[in-house]
Amino acid sequence: MSEETGTRARTRRAILDAAIAVLNKDTSASLGDVANAAGVGRTTVHRYFPERSDLLTAIGADVLERIELAAARARLDQGDALEALDRLCQEYFDLGDVMMLLFNNPSLISDEDWEEESDADRALNRLIERGQAEGTIDPEMPATWINNIVWALLYASWQQTEQYGSSKHTSIGLCLRSLRKTLAV
Repeated sequence: MSEETGTRARTRRAILDAAIAVLNKDTSASLGDVANAAGVGRTTVHRYFPERSDLLTAIGADVLERIELAAARARLDQGDALEALDRLCQEYFDLGDVMMLLFNNPSLISDEDWEEESDADRALNRLIERGQAEGTIDPEMPATWINNIVWALLYASWQQTEQYGSSKHTSIGLCLRSLRKTLAV
């Protein structure tokens, strides 16, 4: 990777991270607000993202990539299904800031990439089906339902930290405990 490429990648990452933080507080924030938070000039933001819609599209693509990487780090094929599901939830929990932005502003995820089932979704559904086959996950619950439960519990965990001041450790613990009790056979 060339020095310029590395610098460009870091600047792009700083802009995306700043945009997520700023838009979480105020979805009507301007590109100038994002530039200030990123510590760059507004013209720099415009070089990377000429329009606000370009920035929002980039955030959506970035989230999809983060989800895929989190699923890979969770090693879903190792251990029993509930252990793997715990690891996945812990990985996804770390995506809280950007996921809260998207959950609270669904118009930001209207991109066609979100309409197709992702590799991470397919991997989660396979994990659920494996857990049902091995007897660790209730076979009466459809995989799509469990997938929704996972995301709902993660959302509740992020809210628990953000709105009620619970530690991240406590919130993810509550998420995992609730998930295990919900899926118990």
